[in-house]
Amino acid sequence: MKLSIQLALTVAFLLLAACGPGAGKDTPPLWIMQDMKIQEKYKPQQESPLFGNRLSSRKPVEGTLAREAYVEDEGYHTGIVNGQYVGKNPVELNSAVLIHGQKKFNIYCAPCHDRTASGGGIVGKRAGAAFQPADLHKPETRQKNDGELYSVASEGRRTMMGYRNQISNYDRWAVVAYLRALQRAKAGSVEDIPESLRAEVR
Repeated sequence: MKLSIQLALTVAFLLLAACGPGAGKDTPPLWIMQDMKIQEKYKPQQESPLFGNRLSSRKPVEGTLAREAYVEDEGYHTGIVNGQYVGKNPVELNSAVLIHGQKKFNIYCAPCHDRTASGGGIVGKRAGAAFQPADLHKPETRQKNDGELYSVASEGRRTMMGYRNQISNYDRWAVVAYLRALQRAKAGSVEDIPESLRAEVR
């Protein structure tokens, strides 16, 4: 008796399971509890009788801007103002910024450009002649505005990918600041060092 009850319950459970979402593509499921799987909503491009043009997909209200698309400081966000690259890094330069920039540079830039920014990273060595990262100490790179370097780091250029989605605005400006420090260190001379510190360098 007990075995037959268990068997009947098992069969009933299997039959109910067969009526669920997995019952078949064209078979309407038997919903015991809807659990919000069935709800009134519009699907993309679905017709709606509520609007004059009968489109459920509505355009944004004229003159409005999505919160995530709002940028308070265009130059800080893009490196460009009125079609011109920002000339100077907007981030206040100090040792904390340079240390932070070094950390991000070594993570995201050094694999291609190496830790000295000379273009000898492991990626170029493995890729061969097909992909050779730029030497960031060349005069044409040194002459670029900070905003252009920031833009390149953000959007990429030629074979280099952009890192706008991986690195924050602040981090990219910090990387530009650290790159300037690397460039200054390579092209500098003893005269650039304060006299009180020259003995330590020598």
